[in-house]
Amino acid sequence: MAAPPDRRQWLCQAVALGSALWLPRRAYNAVRFEHDPFALGVASGSPTHDSVVLWTRLLLPDAGDAMPLPVWWEVAHDDGFTRIVQSGQSLASAELAYSVHVEVAGLQPDRWYHYRFMVGDAVSRSGLTRTFPAPGAAAPLLRIAYASCQRWENGYFSAYRHMLNEALDAVMFLGDYIYEYPSGDRAVRAGMPGWAVTLQDYRARYAMYKQDAELQAMHAACPWLLTWDDHEVQNDYAGLTPGNGGPKVVNFAQRRAAAYQAYYEHMPLRASVLAQSLQGLADGAEMRLYGQVPFGKLATLYLLDERQYRGAQVCTKGGAHGGSTVQPHTCPSWSDPGRSLLGYGQEQWLERAFAASGTQWNVIGQQTVLGQRNFQSGQGQTFSNDGWDGYSAARSRLTDAIQRQHLSNPVVLGGDVHGHWVGHVKADYSRADSASVGVEFCGTSITSHGNTNDRIAAQLQRNPHFVFAEREHRGYGVIELTPRQLKATLRSVDDVTQPDAAIRTLAQFVVASDQPRLVQV
Repeated sequence: MAAPPDRRQWLCQAVALGSALWLPRRAYNAVRFEHDPFALGVASGSPTHDSVVLWTRLLLPDAGDAMPLPVWWEVAHDDGFTRIVQSGQSLASAELAYSVHVEVAGLQPDRWYHYRFMVGDAVSRSGLTRTFPAPGAAAPLLRIAYASCQRWENGYFSAYRHMLNEALDAVMFLGDYIYEYPSGDRAVRAGMPGWAVTLQDYRARYAMYKQDAELQAMHAACPWLLTWDDHEVQNDYAGLTPGNGGPKVVNFAQRRAAAYQAYYEHMPLRASVLAQSLQGLADGAEMRLYGQVPFGKLATLYLLDERQYRGAQVCTKGGAHGGSTVQPHTCPSWSDPGRSLLGYGQEQWLERAFAASGTQWNVIGQQTVLGQRNFQSGQGQTFSNDGWDGYSAARSRLTDAIQRQHLSNPVVLGGDVHGHWVGHVKADYSRADSASVGVEFCGTSITSHGNTNDRIAAQLQRNPHFVFAEREHRGYGVIELTPRQLKATLRSVDDVTQPDAAIRTLAQFVVASDQPRLVQV
């Protein structure tokens, strides 16, 4: 189905406005600003061995329908910008909220670069980014952080202040960058009073988050690889099926399209993520986020999308939309092999990507816990229908693909559940003696509320493929890869309600190459 004209217009502009008609450098000084137009910071992302995306968005509250503004950008070897590598200009337009996405190509592999933007008399802060080692090249070390779930009102983003000291090559953000909820009664810091429903609502929500100093600093420190979960649109939505909570929207496809556009406007994503939208789902809302990138011959990093293409949850209580806990024996469609969390197109792409991988480690970034979690006390089973447990046939297809393609050292990263879960990926979760085919580290939230550890010991006993779980602390995880081993460090801030909260290590694990076995150290 073709996109409506207005939708097609902004999609085409997103691709076309990557560069503008060349203007002399002096023309950029013609505009004067009373306030910093770069108040939302800078970011980089989508790194490859020879390219990276640079992002900023001009904050022009009184711009209205003003003409596009030319923005100058520079990439340099040094922070003084005396050794310029590349420079150019891009148009920032009102149709895309004055966002700028510069795809810088032709860079050297395995190099760090400085970058900045200029418009009128304003100069942005400088950012630091890097390219990855070339495919097949030796790479002795990779350090990435994985993070998710940063609800503004629940606390301060102090975790990012500590993440700055982790000497990272990249950050993998796994969903819930914003929350569509209104600010609640227990807010640690004031949010927005209403729900995010329209394009302007989502834009305002991102602008609030982007002005956080700790988040800005971490974006400026290294490239990010990004995917979304549900709160970038609506809690527990599934494909084009609405989720739960908030005002009812007559046309959910339009709401999702608005949310997707705002996501693109605020993230360092390539314009190619929009390519499928011109022939995509209703209202042209499709955005292709899933993909993979090698880090030399050491690792391949995958990002999956478990929201956009999934089938609706089944047997939700009361027949409502969204997620809930379900006892499988009461749900006839629970194990229906026709249901998919990734969608069949993404499933088929992922197996092809597994087959083509020649790296030593394969790190799969996705939204939630992969391993089975039975919450039932005593006999029987109770699962959440919103994650992989609710799509068990699809999970089996994933683990089957890992085995069928002999994927080297699979490592699954997740988020969503506001707690750390560390475990072995099983070929068949219905069998206690099933072989381990990989390991998983599901991370806690940056700020979003968790739960107590009162029932953790019992849950670990019922689900022995998990070796560690912790739900009371907020933070992030760090994965360090070498040719010989993986080392995972679970990091926790003391109190997200305090902006100066300290950090500590909750637990550390190592996994030897070619041995999918977790060892706590």
